Amino acid sequence: MTRIKNNNQFIKESILESLKQLDLEHIWHPCTQMKDHENVPLIPIKYAKGAYLYDFDDKSYIDCVSSWWVNLFGHCNDSINNAIITQLQNLEHIILAGFTHEPIIRLSKRLCDMLPQELQKCFYADNGSSAIEVALKMSFHYFFNKGEKRKFFLSLTNSYHGETFGALSVGNVDLYKKIYSPLLLQNMTTIVPSLSFAHKDTNAFLSHDYSHELESLQKILKTHGNHIIAFILEPLVQCAGNMNMYHHEFVRESCSLCKEYGIQIIFDEIAVGFGRTGSMFAFEQCGIIPDYLCLSKGISGGYMPLSVVVTTNEIYNAFYAPYNQIQKAFLHSHSYTGNALACASANAVLDIFEKENIIAKNKILSVFILKQFERLKESDKVANMRQCGMILAFDIVRTKRKRAGLFVFMEGLKKGLLLRPLGNTIYFMPPYIITEEEICFVVRNLQEILKIV
Repeated sequence: MTRIKNNNQFIKESILESLKQLDLEHIWHPCTQMKDHENVPLIPIKYAKGAYLYDFDDKSYIDCVSSWWVNLFGHCNDSINNAIITQLQNLEHIILAGFTHEPIIRLSKRLCDMLPQELQKCFYADNGSSAIEVALKMSFHYFFNKGEKRKFFLSLTNSYHGETFGALSVGNVDLYKKIYSPLLLQNMTTIVPSLSFAHKDTNAFLSHDYSHELESLQKILKTHGNHIIAFILEPLVQCAGNMNMYHHEFVRESCSLCKEYGIQIIFDEIAVGFGRTGSMFAFEQCGIIPDYLCLSKGISGGYMPLSVVVTTNEIYNAFYAPYNQIQKAFLHSHSYTGNALACASANAVLDIFEKENIIAKNKILSVFILKQFERLKESDKVANMRQCGMILAFDIVRTKRKRAGLFVFMEGLKKGLLLRPLGNTIYFMPPYIITEEEICFVVRNLQEILKIV
């Protein structure tokens, strides 16, 4: 019996090592210095359920990062699974030029009904960076159609909006952008504020004084305002910018200043939309309605690639012209635009939000998360703990480790946690279905890791 068991274990280990070897022979992983995998383990995942991923040894890992911020309601969610299976029996995909289908019509109507009445037109793509490209191109083309020549975009320092050329142009994280600078669009940056906290034992804000940042913006606008096409920002949280959080009043005031110069507003809610910041959409807390709202990631619950730019009838009408004015048309397309399976999963996601009162539940859960994570403040390695809705982050300080974030990642794997720090910033951005018991498990293990970081 023991011999059979050992043989089975040997076979399992052989299969696992073969998978790892084949992966490293043929796959170039994203956001990865591949040489790291000489020392950093590559973990093939066999299956997933709820908040857990399971490897080929059936070891479980709590998905603390929602698999890059996309998974809202857990892996293999029964409702979303069933919606995709049902859709698969009827239609998997069709060309969206000249054709349409019920799932995308229903999804578009539902999104527009959820948004302010100004936002009534949906243009679909298949990932977040593509949505940003759509918004940038559409904004430039809008002014072209109006006979205005504007050439600059405006974004915030420390911003990240994706890694295609247009998205990189309006980003401000050198790690992603610097090498490609000669190829990028013309962009200006204005200073982003950061929320300050009163003391390590409280989350109270020291102040909301961002007069310096607004003065910086006003100087840019006085000189270049009439030449700026659009101001793009992630409202409330710069996610890939080390989870920098800033106040809703700055969003409102900075956007209002830009509007005085006819500058359009693009809100990148690819990561912060669909309940992440405590409201369904972050802009709801900011008192400003954007000209373009970019959505992706959680829109399909982490199931299918999908993104959408929601814009106004006024912008749509600027492109509405007869065929002999084809240069006015927005000739942007993706082969999988409006994929029926992706739209079915997105409709299932909206069903869950509606039926289960998720936003109200998240407000209660986010309070519990903060209360538990505040225990980490007992460590002198923890600084600047911050929270916005279902996003919590803190920074590791006073460590001699050159790559503290990588160390936390490695130790987390040993303890059954999938964490993916941003430098020395540790963040917790779990699926909304995570339980209080699972949250406590995460905190207990982070306490142990902080003792040796």
